[in-house]
Amino acid sequence: MNIRLYNARILTMEPGREVFYGEIWVKNDKIAYVAEQKELAEEWDRSQFPRIAWDIELDCKGNLLMPGFKNAHTHSGMTFLRSMADDMPLDQWLNKQVFPLEAKLTGEDIYDLTRLAVLEYLTSGVTSIFDMYLTPDTIAEACLDTGMRCVLVSGLNNFSSSPKQVEEEFLKWNKKNSLISYQLGFHAEYTCSKELLWKVSEMAHHYRTPVYAHISETEKEVEECKARYGMTPPMFLDSLGMFDYGGGGFHCVHVTNQDLDVFRRHHMYVITNPGSNTKLASGIAPIADYVRHKIPVAIGTDGPASNNCLDMFREMFLVTGLSKLLEKDAASMDAMEVLKMATMNGAKAMRLNRADVLAKGKYADLIMIDLHQPNMQPIHNIPKNLVYSGSKSNVCMTMIGGKILYRNGEFNVGEDPERIYAKCEKIVKRLLTE
Repeated sequence: MNIRLYNARILTMEPGREVFYGEIWVKNDKIAYVAEQKELAEEWDRSQFPRIAWDIELDCKGNLLMPGFKNAHTHSGMTFLRSMADDMPLDQWLNKQVFPLEAKLTGEDIYDLTRLAVLEYLTSGVTSIFDMYLTPDTIAEACLDTGMRCVLVSGLNNFSSSPKQVEEEFLKWNKKNSLISYQLGFHAEYTCSKELLWKVSEMAHHYRTPVYAHISETEKEVEECKARYGMTPPMFLDSLGMFDYGGGGFHCVHVTNQDLDVFRRHHMYVITNPGSNTKLASGIAPIADYVRHKIPVAIGTDGPASNNCLDMFREMFLVTGLSKLLEKDAASMDAMEVLKMATMNGAKAMRLNRADVLAKGKYADLIMIDLHQPNMQPIHNIPKNLVYSGSKSNVCMTMIGGKILYRNGEFNVGEDPERIYAKCEKIVKRLLTE
């Protein structure tokens, strides 16, 4: 399919390139052309582009085209717990609310619950998710059926899955479909035996691939790891060679200078989740420290039980706002740096190098931001507007792989959203009565 998006402001997120007026052409799942209006006119006069039969020509009316947000830490299937597991600390939240209800879930449940999350991602301008949950196969099928780009990451622990199953999923989903890929991971140090963690490390070395996990989310987690092994979680995992091929940590709230050295030495990504950390009172991640130490940061919402909102605009504001409070410095975290975290850095953390910026040959994963709303006016500085005053209500189009999946409140995901809502309501009622 050939799509022409014209009369647009464009923010490619390429380093050093500011917002400009121009056009983007899409052919099938990739970007075929990006040009400023003046450049386009000159090239047209000089070379006479071949006539293109457009399937869709969309006048953007001066609105903004930019790369979609990369939600770099999600548990999409947890939509069933939204507003049912609230107002308690992480350990109680997991053991009293989450784990007992999760034990009742089927793969088919997680398929439908993931589709519900995808609808919310699309309204928030999210074009890729980094999803860790119980049944990777049904998560992948849900994303394929709705058109969401998904990087699966294993949540291996003492109670579910196995190294053998993880390896099978890793091999299966890294060759099946361009929308789906798979990264090695485990849930957390505190849910895995040392023997299990050794097996993950051995697998990472065999395939020369990165590893991802929840790391140092709470003070209690850190202190218990030190009691077990005499080291913080990053130091202990490093002693196993876990990150010899890179990877990343979700949350990374309570860290030491030695931990920062581990992250920097292994070129790891920190994936911060400020909404979840705020709601669970886990603490404020030292984002400015990571930036100062040149440790790349990406942003995730975490799951809809601990957030409960899958909204990257809120996460961006919390990243910068909480950093300013922690540092007691209003200049500690610039809006453009945060926007990079939510787009480029997220793509690189997820190893989606063809979805990081808007450029020829990259995946056509882009969003349109409605600038004709009061919270976007006046247009002095678009990146700052996005981070400080932007809202998911400004997302008027979400395209993934060249397919418009959401536009002006309407979804194109293969099924009526009302049917998805009804299926999820039925799942919740069953779980509460079983």
